[in-house]
Amino acid sequence: MACNLQTSFLPALKFPAEATLDKRRGNGLVVCSVASAADSIMTASTPTGSAAVVVRPRPLSRREVETNERKMTGTTGKFGRFGGKFVPETLMTCLSKLEAEFNLVLHDAEFQEELATALRDYVGRETPLYFAQRLTDHYKNESGCGPQIYLKREDLNHGGAHKINNAIAQAMIAKRMGRTSIVAATGAGQHGVATAAACAKLSLKCTIVMGTLDMERQASNVLLMKLLGAEVKSVDGNFKNATSEAIREWVGNLETNYFLIGTAVGPHPCPSMVREFQSIIGKETRRQAMERWGRKPDVLVACVGSGSNALGLFHEFIADKDVRMIGVEAAGFGLESGKHSATLAKGEVGVYHGAMSYLLQDEEGQIVGPHSIGVGMEYPGVSPELSFLKETGRVESYSVTDQEAVDAYQLLCRLEGIFPALEASHALAFLDKLCPTLPDGAKVVVNCSGRGDKDAPTVFRLTQGSSLGDNKRHPVSP
Repeated sequence: MACNLQTSFLPALKFPAEATLDKRRGNGLVVCSVASAADSIMTASTPTGSAAVVVRPRPLSRREVETNERKMTGTTGKFGRFGGKFVPETLMTCLSKLEAEFNLVLHDAEFQEELATALRDYVGRETPLYFAQRLTDHYKNESGCGPQIYLKREDLNHGGAHKINNAIAQAMIAKRMGRTSIVAATGAGQHGVATAAACAKLSLKCTIVMGTLDMERQASNVLLMKLLGAEVKSVDGNFKNATSEAIREWVGNLETNYFLIGTAVGPHPCPSMVREFQSIIGKETRRQAMERWGRKPDVLVACVGSGSNALGLFHEFIADKDVRMIGVEAAGFGLESGKHSATLAKGEVGVYHGAMSYLLQDEEGQIVGPHSIGVGMEYPGVSPELSFLKETGRVESYSVTDQEAVDAYQLLCRLEGIFPALEASHALAFLDKLCPTLPDGAKVVVNCSGRGDKDAPTVFRLTQGSSLGDNKRHPVSP
């Protein structure tokens, strides 16, 4: 089957007619048929918005949970009922080739050695597990007791975020497959910078698609991408719109283009690839913890936008039931405001961009636009694997507001001299609620997934006229 796809893509996923399920069975699956190659892995545009395929969640039995946990160790791309490949037949061959190449490089000693060298000498790994002494002291109670807080310093990677771990590995795969042109979408710009850097290193053409709203908020990263030689294309909207446009760019020529996805969403094998290449975060954390205090961390905390940094930290510890894993989403202006990105907390199960996961959607299955002050968290879906881990109770999910994230950003600057990305600031903000509940000496690792230089203008704008060093809350306006 040829991989070229010349038809223009609607922003839509549709199902074969025979897949339609009767709502009276309790599934609540709303589906329609695939008529042509123009039916894409994106969600259908309608006059009122973007329609998702809606699946009303139901509780899982213990037996189903145990069965699904076993499935997670397989290579099917399914995490319980989540994940999969909901794409037109035209794309199946291309995804199968990518899956085969991915499985090959996992066991290819030459590739693994080349990747290890790049991660060490180019990316700058391993990143420190930093004991935040002053932050730890800040959260001690009146008796001087409290947890010990460590930061996994992914902000110190080349490019300023965890994104380069995945970008360099996938760019290497693209080159092995004979692809010459890389296409990527970015929100906060960190994945765009990482992809542009990897392409410059490997002599690959690079096109980064970014929403106009995000380009305004992340102007410094746009400049860096251009300096690294990337073509930056703008589309109206934000990250979800950029992703849809990047997919269109990709399918314009599947023989030469490679879609370098930056987070653990999309059709199989994309979520598994991103998680695999980010899992070095958790592997290092385990080793560093054993060296520092002789046992595993007690609690892991990471922000959750669509899932790559959280899974990067969590995946190594999934089987360790004595390690709590906490994902912190963006509550925006509040969970009841309708302006948030808390997909795990408020979403329903559906299909978007080629995979089944939790989604922000209304009763008709129309995608609800996400909001967060952390640009990289503005996506209406979430990783299929995280969806499964949340549904089975392995990962706890909470949310914090824009205001709380801004406060946490300033707090870490003042106490530790570290600028965290506003995305990572959501994880840091949850320490306010978490620390009082933990025993004295508990070891907490927070993934500081990105550097916050890019967000300094936003924070300054919100706090101008006030002292950045005080303890007052500076209002974030809707």
